Amino acid sequence: MSTLREALLQVSTRLAQAGLNPGTAGNVGVRDGDGVLITPSGMPVERITAHDMVWLGFDGRIQGVREPSSEWRLHHAILRTRPDIHAVIHTHSMFASTLSCLRRDVPPIHYMIAVTGARTIRCAPYALFGTQACADAAAEALLGSKACLLANHGMVALGRDLDDALAVALAVEELCEQYWRALQAGTPCVLSDAEMDAVFERFKSYGSTNNDTKTTARS
Repeated sequence: MSTLREALLQVSTRLAQAGLNPGTAGNVGVRDGDGVLITPSGMPVERITAHDMVWLGFDGRIQGVREPSSEWRLHHAILRTRPDIHAVIHTHSMFASTLSCLRRDVPPIHYMIAVTGARTIRCAPYALFGTQACADAAAEALLGSKACLLANHGMVALGRDLDDALAVALAVEELCEQYWRALQAGTPCVLSDAEMDAVFERFKSYGSTNNDTKTTARS
């Protein structure tokens, strides 16, 4: 069995365990040659096996025993236009979906928004799920970013691989929860462009090792 299929199943399971994709909600896809390997449609993750994953070529070819996720157009639109991206996660997680129902962008209320590569998590305009209009709206909202909200729908997170996309999805859900909770208390303070510039500069070496450094910076 392909290790990529197994990795796709593992990430799907972790999303369900983390509460980001309850029931049959959401989907995960990963670049595989000249197409995308994607989770099947309408199956709870506890019933999915690695064999159930579906391969969809960018030229329309399909290989698999199941129907692909109804959001396959979303994955195609993103992977075709973002050569830097190799994994796509779509969730119906609670706080991202809540803010998407308000059709609000998430501003830089916390420096960790920098994990998306952008200063703001944009909310794409509403479009019916599974349509090309939804896919196109998401692709536009994701320009220059690794995450966006889908109005009245949920969240999309991108990564250079499945682990990276999962880390982004988890971070975005936490940011959405922080923003929602801050809104309950008042008007959140937003980091300035200069403050975010400093964060992006620091992130360039975040997590790197320097043997000459005698002290360890803690976030």
